[in-house]
Amino acid sequence: MRQLEAVASLPFVVAHVAAMPDAHLSDGIAVGTVFATAHHAVPKALGSDLGCGMSALRLELRGGADPSSLSSRALERTLRELAFAIPVGDATHAGAGVAVPAELLDPTLSTRALTRARAHLAPRHLGTLGGGNHFVELDRGDDGSFWLLVHSGSRGIGAAIAKHHAGALASAAAAESAKGSITKRDGFGAFDVRTPMGAAFLNDLAYALNFARANREALAFAAARAVESVLGASVDGASAIDVPHNFIARESWFGEPLLVHRKGAVAAPVGAMALIPGSMGTASYLARGLGNVDAFGSCSHGAGRVMSRRHARDEVTLRALEGSMRRVVWDRTRARDLVEEAPEAYRDIAKVMADQDDLVTPVLRLTPLAVLKG
Repeated sequence: MRQLEAVASLPFVVAHVAAMPDAHLSDGIAVGTVFATAHHAVPKALGSDLGCGMSALRLELRGGADPSSLSSRALERTLRELAFAIPVGDATHAGAGVAVPAELLDPTLSTRALTRARAHLAPRHLGTLGGGNHFVELDRGDDGSFWLLVHSGSRGIGAAIAKHHAGALASAAAAESAKGSITKRDGFGAFDVRTPMGAAFLNDLAYALNFARANREALAFAAARAVESVLGASVDGASAIDVPHNFIARESWFGEPLLVHRKGAVAAPVGAMALIPGSMGTASYLARGLGNVDAFGSCSHGAGRVMSRRHARDEVTLRALEGSMRRVVWDRTRARDLVEEAPEAYRDIAKVMADQDDLVTPVLRLTPLAVLKG
């Protein structure tokens, strides 16, 4: 509540601050915070994984088979193939990396240092999962459908962009000559987007969002190939859904154009599809947005943590983790590292969905069959 109140007290925040039902403590600004400004961009409202989000693809098993018919052995072979195909955690592509589409190398970034960082990082990070709560998952829909879910973001280039602009903001706040370019209050720095510094931030942010989406597409493509090689599943390309949850978007609210900041929140305008994951052992949801005005047309980005990572490592036993994951195929050799992502560390996703019945309407419940964690 203190973090939310601190944001609400900022002079450039328009109307109100909305907290999603999965909101929880984070660095400076709580995850699950949504607010709008007229002309200011607040980098701290996005964290360092700019453009992090979710993608989903529907897969078709041979003969239209129900994924519940898949054996544990087949899913374990699939998981091994996924782990072979996708670098996870701190791992990146070796050597010179992978080929990067020209549209991800051509856009101008605000500094030469960021351009050099992109040239180095993009080939090594495109199509890599990262760590923390990032994942690739195979799910069964309640209707018998088969789904591939991906959760990842902009990787090293997004972190480099976030770090650069945080430093620029700090330097500008300390420099007399930067008056008018930024606003600093209660530890929150904000760029005025009508200034060169603000425009540069929005430009680089837009690139990070594009890279994050391209990264999820590359991950989904690699994962789909792995699933096809083991299970013979094909991709229903028309089913593709992609939603970011750390971003700023220009939207119209209350009759004026605003910059809507979403930190750990999904845009859910009327009729739009949203992806709302649970934990690695619990259900996820496809949902349709209701465009709730009080929430700036947003919804939760997941179940939301109830334990910090340290708390989870201290409190969740390996036996408890094994028990909560008993119906899911996962890499048990990494159990000690994955206790911080245990289902017990998150809210009950069913309750979160019930708490946001004025934000979204559930369309399909997805139950995890196998999960590759970052």
